[in-house]
Amino acid sequence: MPANAAEALVLRADLGAVAVLTLNRPAARNSLSLGMLAALQAALDAVAADDGVRCVVLAAAGPVFCAGHDLKELTGQRGDADGGRAFFAETMAACARVMQSIVALPQPVVAAVQGVATAAGCQLVATADLAVAGEAARFCTPGVDIGLFCSTPAVALSRNVAKKPALEMLLTGAMVSAEAARAMHLVNRVVPDVALMDEVLALAGQIAARSAVAVRMGKRAFHRQLGLPLAEAYAEASAVMVENMLAEDAVEGIGAFVAKRQPVWRHR
Repeated sequence: MPANAAEALVLRADLGAVAVLTLNRPAARNSLSLGMLAALQAALDAVAADDGVRCVVLAAAGPVFCAGHDLKELTGQRGDADGGRAFFAETMAACARVMQSIVALPQPVVAAVQGVATAAGCQLVATADLAVAGEAARFCTPGVDIGLFCSTPAVALSRNVAKKPALEMLLTGAMVSAEAARAMHLVNRVVPDVALMDEVLALAGQIAARSAVAVRMGKRAFHRQLGLPLAEAYAEASAVMVENMLAEDAVEGIGAFVAKRQPVWRHR
């Protein structure tokens, strides 16, 4: 696929310190073809290396956020000599890398969800650090309906939603409303559809206005400590707090608090 075609699958717009990455395959319901995954990975890699970006918004063109993997593309490989095994493995590995890149990204990622987010699209929402949904948004992991359990979406879902609601979604494939998704902590907020991007950009701007060094250190520490036993989690977090205290922005921020003035961040 030509480079310009791959780039067109994900659009990037920088609004100050906020980078908006837009899935741009609306005719295919923004499904995660191998090309889409490669384009999204490239966009994430570019953002990770950009010190001018302090928050990322993950949005989508058209009425659907993301319909998951491109089943037509996957089915088209069944005629391969191995029945499609190598292509399936390549696709799942690329998707896993994208999801892990979102978690590892120095900047927080806020998903702006309109329409439906299904299967790996729901996985994207669960993987993002924060998510805001339009009131008409819906979510599901419907693999069981076609004989394909959503095992990889389950990784992100089970780390964000309690066991029983997560398993109910996975075992039934039932559609979940935006309000139900908020109640189970799959999304942070539900807002009127017409206000979705305004709300998301306001939230992203609020995050971007903070010290980048504190936010980056904090996001990394948050994800690291999640998988640790309690004592190790405190040791990890305490070490990060010490390093954070020594950062220029912490000196400035604490000094500004004591002096009752607004801090001036240098993001270091």
